[in-house]
Amino acid sequence: MTDPQLRKHEQFRSRYLRNQRDLIVYVPPGYHEQPERRFPVLYLHDGQNLFDGATAFVPGMDWHVGHTADDFILTGAVQPLIIVGVYNVGRVRIHEYTPTKAPRLGGGRADHYAKFIVHEVMPFIQREYRVLPGASNTGIGGSSLGGLLSLYVGLKLPDIFGRLAALSPSVWWNQRVIYRFAGAASPVEPRPRIWLDIGTKEGPRIVQDVEQFRDILLQKGWRLDADLHYQRVEGAEHNEAAWAARVGPFLQFLFPAQESTV
Repeated sequence: MTDPQLRKHEQFRSRYLRNQRDLIVYVPPGYHEQPERRFPVLYLHDGQNLFDGATAFVPGMDWHVGHTADDFILTGAVQPLIIVGVYNVGRVRIHEYTPTKAPRLGGGRADHYAKFIVHEVMPFIQREYRVLPGASNTGIGGSSLGGLLSLYVGLKLPDIFGRLAALSPSVWWNQRVIYRFAGAASPVEPRPRIWLDIGTKEGPRIVQDVEQFRDILLQKGWRLDADLHYQRVEGAEHNEAAWAARVGPFLQFLFPAQESTV
């Protein structure tokens, strides 16, 4: 089996966040053979955990995103897409991935991070790669605090991100502030398609918390298995191995092959 086609852009600098990080970009099978074709794009947080066990938070434990995407695209389950892994910057991750400042934990720089993605990363990717424009062709996703971040940014900017992946999202953050954000009076238009999941072995109350968030989305007009997929994963823990098992299914829900545009 051939390795996925990956390209690394090192030390990508942000003036919004005043730091730098690596980006790693996956292009789908057939990308170079179809020079006129443009592709949807998915931005994923914690980029060092996605493609390579050598750079992962737990050595050897990555999400296998490249191999899984190749498999699902080649078997016709997922439309060919570009995937951008945005590395985190260690100690400041908790600040950049959270929408509000919490007592003792800090945080609250998610709006700055959103500007970094929208005004710095996206224009760079659009220049360097053949991506399709528009929210329906643009996704954002992550796990844990990265899942919380994806929900926050996606619900705030639905005209930019039309596909959201929230794996084991940390909805508990700052007294579950994301509930109030999602339940705010104004409807989210256009409504993004959302993958939401949680493992049953991730800790006390967390399943209940995520299911309460799911119910808020249903009250706001999302429909299960239409534009919202919710999954409670029996026995799954809060780790990279658990999330790796969900990559294929969430890609298939967010970017199904039958919606493919040439």
